[in-house]
This record gives sequence, structure tokens and C-alpha cells, in this order.
Amino acid sequence: MTLNVDVLCVGHASYDLIFSVSWHPGADEKIVADSLLSCGGGPAANAAVCVSKLGLTSAFAGYLGRDLYGDKHFQELSDYSVNTQLIVRGASPTPLSTILVKPDGNRCLINYKGDTQALPVDALNLAHVPAKVVLFDGHEPLISLPLADKARQSNIPTVLDAGSVHEGTLALIGRVDYLVCSEKFACQYAGDERKALSRLAELAPSVVITLGEQGLIWQRGNEQGALPAYPVTAIDTTGAGDAFHGAFAAALAAGMEWQVLLQYASAAGALCCTKMGARLGLPDREEHALLFNQPLP
Repeated sequence: MTLNVDVLCVGHASYDLIFSVSWHPGADEKIVADSLLSCGGGPAANAAVCVSKLGLTSAFAGYLGRDLYGDKHFQELSDYSVNTQLIVRGASPTPLSTILVKPDGNRCLINYKGDTQALPVDALNLAHVPAKVVLFDGHEPLISLPLADKARQSNIPTVLDAGSVHEGTLALIGRVDYLVCSEKFACQYAGDERKALSRLAELAPSVVITLGEQGLIWQRGNEQGALPAYPVTAIDTTGAGDAFHGAFAAALAAGMEWQVLLQYASAAGALCCTKMGARLGLPDREEHALLFNQPLP
């Protein structure tokens, strides 16, 4: 199968149940949610939707169960014009996330995977997917590692969304061109973000560490820099990193210059915080242009 897309996103798909709550409950406490949203989620799946909403073509490679949540998510990806030919369906459950969001946008999350395992290395034939950029989230390491190596041999840029330290992200950090990680990953990996930036720059040619409302820091070779965040009123921070990574990969595929690329991704991440739900917060091209064309503070 030959599939021409701007960005191929490989990794995790879940289904999200997002409850708006006044506070995060304590031990043995029962509270009532103010509202409930339900939609597809997962870092790589959200990134694929983000790319598509920004006007480029995308495909998602990963797993969805043959269950209610898998059916709903599969249809949702199709509705967002994400290519679904590389989705593997099976009897194991679709991963489910329950997210509790406070009025200030802070959240807590519970994820359930049941007996769902990472796809085996031969689950997909990705040899004939000439994407302009490949994005990984580390949650499908068995299919991601050989694809990362093949992409490097073919001079296809690769991006790792490193949200936290786990087996998949650790296996990929030295095999991608752009290592884009969260503050959480940086602190888990090296104790603080500055130490992490220095250490990770020894493994990947380009490193970005996102710092939420504090913006980001980056290093490319011996060159370092920082970028402030776009000022927005945060409603829900769920998915901001996914939006950033999707827009980052889209900007790479579009050939943007480095500083412009970082601003482009930052605008997408900021806009995602202004709506409830990761998937519902991903900006479209028109929404993104309004913020992206504003000067940073």
C-alpha cells in the first residue's frame, strides 16, 4: 500500500470522557460534575487531527478496539479527514481516559487499557508510506523503532512527542531528528529542564522543551533559545501538548523556518487551552491564523 500524506502520526488512540468539576475530589469524597464532553483522544491521534484541521494531510497508525469507543473514535478520525487505512482493529478494548478539569484549567487523568498491548512489529507494513514527516508518541515502540530507522535512511524528518519517561520514549529519543518533550519528561529524565536540555541535545539534533504558560526552551547543535507563550485564558490544558506537536510536525512538512515554526506550534498549543477537551480544542486553520499573526509578548 502506498499512502502519500504530509504527516504520519504513529502511537496512541484513546477515547476521552472529560468532566468539568469545581475541584479535584479528595479521599472518599463524592462530587457532581458541571458538564461532560466525550471525544477521541491520545497524543498521536490528536496530532493527526490537528494536522488535518490546519489544512495538511495526515494519517494515523495505531490501535482501536472493535467496541463502542473504537467505533466512535474511528468515525471521528474519518470525519476530520484523517487517513484511517493504518488503524489496526482488535478484540482488546479501546483505551479509555477519564479527565477531571477544574475551572482554572488544571486537570487530573485516569487511563484504562485493560489487556491491550503494543502492536507487534509485523502488525503494519509501513515501508510504503512516503510521508513528509513522521511523528511518534512512543506508545507503539515495536512498530515505531524500525519506522524511525527507515525514515532516517530516507531523509524523512521524525518528531518524538515525549510526554513522560517510559520504555517507548526512552527507546526513541536517540532515533529522531526533533525531540519535543514536556516539562514533566524533562524533570523525570534529568531533574530539571535546563539539565535535560543539555543532556537530550547530546542524543537528538534538535530539542524543544515545552513549559506551559512559561513558553519553551530549545537547542539545535550549539545554538540555544527560548520563546514565550501566547497569552490566553486557559479553560482546559488537556491536549495542549498534542496540539503543539501536531502543529510542529505540520510546520515541518510545510518547510517553515525554525523560529516561525516554533511560534506556529506555540499558537496551536495555546489555542487548545481555550476550549474544553483536547480534540475539541484543536484549532482549525482560520482560528490558528488569528492568534499566530499576533505578536508574542
